[in-house]
Amino acid sequence: MALQRVFISDLSGRVGQTVLIRGWIFRLRVLARTTFLIIKDCTGQIQCVAAPEALRDMRPKLDDAVEVQGVVCEDERAKGGVEIQVTTAAILNRAAQTLPFNSSSDIRSVGNEILLEYRPLALRNDGVGAVFRIQAAILRHFREWLTARHFTEIVSSKIVSGGTEGGTNLFEIRYFDRAAYLAQSPQFYKEHGVAGFERVFETGHVYRAEPHATSRHLTEYYSLDLEMGFIDGPEDVIELERELLTYIFERLNSDHWPILRRYRQDKLPALSGAPIWTFDECVARLGRADLINDLDPEAERQLCRIAEEECGVAAAFVLGFPLASRPFYTHPLTEARAAGFDLLFDGLEITTGGQRLHRREDLERALMSRGIDPASFESHLKMFELGMPPHGGLAIGLERLTAQILRLSNIREAALYPRDRYRVTP
Repeated sequence: MALQRVFISDLSGRVGQTVLIRGWIFRLRVLARTTFLIIKDCTGQIQCVAAPEALRDMRPKLDDAVEVQGVVCEDERAKGGVEIQVTTAAILNRAAQTLPFNSSSDIRSVGNEILLEYRPLALRNDGVGAVFRIQAAILRHFREWLTARHFTEIVSSKIVSGGTEGGTNLFEIRYFDRAAYLAQSPQFYKEHGVAGFERVFETGHVYRAEPHATSRHLTEYYSLDLEMGFIDGPEDVIELERELLTYIFERLNSDHWPILRRYRQDKLPALSGAPIWTFDECVARLGRADLINDLDPEAERQLCRIAEEECGVAAAFVLGFPLASRPFYTHPLTEARAAGFDLLFDGLEITTGGQRLHRREDLERALMSRGIDPASFESHLKMFELGMPPHGGLAIGLERLTAQILRLSNIREAALYPRDRYRVTP
């Protein structure tokens, strides 16, 4: 009977057994009478020890895809306490003779463009692969926390007839005999979801045709969105995000600290103590009368430093931006201020959220005040005739959140295949 492949993480309980493993050659040391191979699969690494006859005519090299058959032996010096004495081995596919780097290389000297061009190879390097393991954990914990609190996950279309913010910053596509656009947000669909399910969330790509070329912007990014009904005000959404991110951070600290500690010295904080400051209060704290409609990057950094000094956490919710600077569907907090907020974390805005208008007549007035004909939003507005409750929600950029958690210098490091003004490959 042929041996079934065993994952490396399962080998410690198979001492004395003959096993078959598959993976890539991560490290290789060839001596006169013995060859040492470190084989890596998706669960870990193990040292394999081979005599010359076991590797006859194999000519192994780094990053070859291989299968190895051998006996699991105890070795207290080995990682995991076991190694494999090789009986046979075979190449499943050879890596190129010359590569710009290897999966075991110190990639600090490898440029980001090369890491992107050879993405699968880079992902086998712990320095790159760990970023996306953390990102996957963020996404998993986001889903599980919301699902446990009566949120329904929805999946909405990314091909739309217009924008959620009046048609700006849209990528136009040819859709048979007419123009359509890539969605810049699932906002309208989330609100429809509230009218149907009360509490919804969605994770998916969104698109912004903004000609940025900075370390903090992407034209395609992955958005973690939620919307919930029957709220009293934006503070309900803020409190939910405090609890949500505190949970995610706690899980990352407890389950992934060996990875996190490579990128940051301190554990992720609880956000229960993150203050809520009004926009006007922030302007006054900073002494920045030039901040009229929004915060700039330096203001975001300074506010997080102030929050850390005063509240012990480098995060702050900023509420009450000028109403004219927020999307038309934003509920007013006062006549001139919006019931919308941003969350600043570790010096960067990672969330935009707030309370939305929930009555059709209010939405129509908001559109007309901006010179937009409500008729162009008819398919959306009629959903507000179905008993839409007071509601609000938020959106978190997954790549930004990942970059801030791991203190990466460029958001492109947190995107598997980043799309910006210049890059559409690979």
